[in-house]
Amino acid sequence: MPALFGFSAAASAHTPRGCAEARRASGNLEATVSTSPASASVLTSGSEPAFPVFRLLVLAGAIFVSVSSEFLPTALLPNIAADLGVSESKVGILVTVFAGTVALTSIPMTILTRRHSRKALLIITLSVFAISNVLSAIAPTYETLLATRVLGGLAHGLFWAVAGPYAALLVTPRQLARAIALTTGGGSLAFILGVPFAAALGFALGWRLAFVAMAVLVTAFLVLTIVALPSVDHRPRLTTGAIAVPLRQDRSLRAVLLVAVSVLLLATGHNAFYTYIAPWTIQIGGVSPDLVSVVLLAFGLAGLLGAVLAGVFGDRWPRLFVNVAGPAVAVMCVLLALFGHGFIAVVVLMMMWSTSFGGLPPMLHTRNLHGSSVPMRAISGSIITTAFNIAIGLGALVGGVVLDHLGLAWVPWVSAGIVIVGAAFTLATDRARIAAHPADAHRG
Repeated sequence: MPALFGFSAAASAHTPRGCAEARRASGNLEATVSTSPASASVLTSGSEPAFPVFRLLVLAGAIFVSVSSEFLPTALLPNIAADLGVSESKVGILVTVFAGTVALTSIPMTILTRRHSRKALLIITLSVFAISNVLSAIAPTYETLLATRVLGGLAHGLFWAVAGPYAALLVTPRQLARAIALTTGGGSLAFILGVPFAAALGFALGWRLAFVAMAVLVTAFLVLTIVALPSVDHRPRLTTGAIAVPLRQDRSLRAVLLVAVSVLLLATGHNAFYTYIAPWTIQIGGVSPDLVSVVLLAFGLAGLLGAVLAGVFGDRWPRLFVNVAGPAVAVMCVLLALFGHGFIAVVVLMMMWSTSFGGLPPMLHTRNLHGSSVPMRAISGSIITTAFNIAIGLGALVGGVVLDHLGLAWVPWVSAGIVIVGAAFTLATDRARIAAHPADAHRG
């Protein structure tokens, strides 16, 4: 596998700038090694340690139930609206409120808990997910359901700020892209199994039972987390002679913020359409309500394919992958608006849309970790989590406004426009992002 950070300290050391970059890269690598038992064996034995597949699969499972919990209202939108006597756009606001809570609390909670055990925080957040799903299942009114979503959002923001950097602590730098692709694959699996299963269960037995089933799944992965995941030392250690730099002065912060803006734009455009995928599929796509779960299953499978492609090609062509996938999402949204009529057409085009977008989250998470110094990683994880969740909430809000004022048929057009802006920004700021942290970021 190519070097994850994509640079050669020895080769670049022939220039003064190269020497500085090599020293900085060496310092970052040493800091990473000091926080990861697996990485330490790289220097002591000179061999690559075993890839911790089972531990990463447990973490992927925790991410699976987290993402499934977040997007349950999307799968159950028509059912919840009918049962509680509110509009579909108002149910869409449940996604906005959840994501808004994450956006507002992720960074402060990450700072407040930065000295606490990563494993303990995973256990606490998963416990809150289980409780919030049970409370959602028994919510008597829309307002009560809204409050349970706020509770879930509080846990979700901290969970993602911990889960991403936690994966990095289990592997060596060379294994990072594979580890992130595997763990974020849990999010893709949520759209393959979690969301379609919830939709099928909701249409067959009611939306409340879907929340109960999700609470049971969360509890199962909570137990696995307690049993299988190790406690890790996440605190960065300075190398000999190094001086601690305040995070606000860390030069990699600029690279992280540029990635965050790309995430915000690309994911907002995607979610403006995705939040209302169920009503669009029925009303515009002409698909029977009984087949919506099949459409969502196909969408999820295609998203997993996108994540797999990111794992296979992401190390070799990271910039090309991101710069192609973004515009491809916009093109697929336009094609759905023009030709998405009938079950076959809807399934095929949605799978192409999902494949295009499926590789972006793992690639953007990996790009963020590439561009972050080791001390910055916990905060950078919360920044990217905040960006993704602002995008989820903002996308749901924008899609709802378009639905109410222009109609469902316009939603994919608006979605495509926002994604194009995001793709253009990502391409235009590529050199500035790389320059902000050249030793680690220029491959991603």
